[in-house]
Amino acid sequence: MHSARIENSDRLQRVYNRLLQGPATTLDIIRDTSVCAASSIISELRANKIDINCECVRRGVYRYNLARLF
Repeated sequence: MHSARIENSDRLQRVYNRLLQGPATTLDIIRDTSVCAASSIISELRANKIDINCECVRRGVYRYNLARLF
């Protein structure tokens, strides 16, 4: 997978800034940042060395949060 660098990507920055506000479900991220494929963006953020936890809230619902702040 080829990942964008967060320094150069508006969409990665929007999702990262949303996660700075607190935990968010996939739907929260899509709604609050106007992105599609939130899980792919989470993968790209991880490739940028950002530590993100994922919690299964219930079947098909996942919540993401930053494991540590930089």
